[in-house]
Amino acid sequence: MTPQYLAQHLIILPILLPLLCGAILVPLTQGGHRIKFALSCASVLAQLATACALMVCADSGAWKEGIGVYLAANWAAPFGIALVADRLSALMLLLTGVLALASLCFSLGRWGRTGVHFHALFQFLLMGINGALLTHDLFNLFVFFEVMLAASYGLVLHGYNAERLRASMQYIAVNLAAALMFLIGTSLIYATTGTLNMADLAVRIAAMAPADIGLLKVGFGVLALAFLVKSAMWPLGFWLPTTYAAASPPVAVMLVLMTKVGAYVVLRLWLLLFGDEAGAAARFGYDALVWGGMATIVFGAAGMLSTDKAGRMAGYSAIVSSGTLLALIGYGQPALVTAGLYYLVGSTLAVAAFLLLIELIDRIRTPGSAMLALTMEAWAVEDAPDEPRGKGVPAAMAFLSLAFLACTLMIAGLPPLSGFVAKFSMFHALLNPAPGSAPIGATGWTLMALVIVSGLIAIISMLRFGVRTFWAAEILTPPHLRLSEATPVAGLLLLSLAMTVQARPLFDYLGRASADLHEPGKYVRRVLTEPVVP
Repeated sequence: MTPQYLAQHLIILPILLPLLCGAILVPLTQGGHRIKFALSCASVLAQLATACALMVCADSGAWKEGIGVYLAANWAAPFGIALVADRLSALMLLLTGVLALASLCFSLGRWGRTGVHFHALFQFLLMGINGALLTHDLFNLFVFFEVMLAASYGLVLHGYNAERLRASMQYIAVNLAAALMFLIGTSLIYATTGTLNMADLAVRIAAMAPADIGLLKVGFGVLALAFLVKSAMWPLGFWLPTTYAAASPPVAVMLVLMTKVGAYVVLRLWLLLFGDEAGAAARFGYDALVWGGMATIVFGAAGMLSTDKAGRMAGYSAIVSSGTLLALIGYGQPALVTAGLYYLVGSTLAVAAFLLLIELIDRIRTPGSAMLALTMEAWAVEDAPDEPRGKGVPAAMAFLSLAFLACTLMIAGLPPLSGFVAKFSMFHALLNPAPGSAPIGATGWTLMALVIVSGLIAIISMLRFGVRTFWAAEILTPPHLRLSEATPVAGLLLLSLAMTVQARPLFDYLGRASADLHEPGKYVRRVLTEPVVP
């Protein structure tokens, strides 16, 4: 077997590895927590290594045009199931592996021992996410979405209490409705075009007459609702803050990633199927993405300003980042998509680190300290200092305060971390459109203003929480931090720092990924002309 075929078989591994590991973990019920963790951790590390190998194959010329195609059961497209790996999907697989490893390590001390099937459900969740990132067929995208959602239902209920039970019921009801819309939209698309393979869809949509395009747009409009529910676009994202605040921290981190998977599918489908080459359907839904994304930014920023609960604050910040990404997708310019992909990675790491940090911060916040902080703020009580005395800062308190500061800088988009680099690159792309593109216009200025204002609101909200937690509260108990809890938070923050230091190589890679997305003909040729194995 040639090295090219071996590289193609790597594409199936991100799906097979968690599937096999989850099947092994299901019979392990009571006890054996270290064995479960070891198996789950080995699976995640193998997925990380596979994602790195796929990135190398996609960016080094090992695959023709940087796109690898795996034909399941050796059936040629569009009749068989095709899995496609390119620069963007490989990067998303790597991000999935990083967040999965951080969540898994954080769960070692407590959450991984709370439920019987935590690790098995976690692996099935990874299988669904990885499959959604790699599949090139709408029906199999529906299958992987259902696997992902079914596993997430159990994980959201993990370690259940009354609040978590109420939030999970809302989460399940909303996502079941979204799954129904997914199925209806897929049925309408198949009835109109006779295919569900994405490359074949691109060919058939471009050849459709304007008179026949109406039902297709209805089908994709219904399908988009399912993805936009997962992406938390306003007004479909009302469920997200409550679910994030109620879920256990390791599960909440994976929910952040699932929100970005919805945005990834929108990006993949709309640039492939409704680009400038799509004939009568060209740029269908782009304006809705722009204005819906900006409305989502307003909703998320208002939510951050209105809450003093850290979990809900993290949820609203994820909504702001999702709205920003959807608005950039709607613009459809390669430079803006490049900046949006950088922002996607950086914001996901930031919100994930903050969600893990919240549980550690809660250990220093007693009911008395929280009440004292609110009372001093409400009555404007001045805290007159005594004579200055030297006092050592416990290492745990120093770590929490510095980590919180780093999360604030990243979420608000302040220098010198990756959030500022992402927003600066967005503004540069808006102010310097590509040759042949329209000037910035009122829509672009509105988007820039919303991004700036949402950043200012994030600063106010995060610093308000920080002042009440670390400064105004006098009753603070230095917490006991396990190494397995502090390391994931520090690792995610260091990755964000590395994104800032290595911004130029990362932007070059993302620029090539964005260029691939804006050349849908490459995907069509690679998928439909991929030969079967003799």
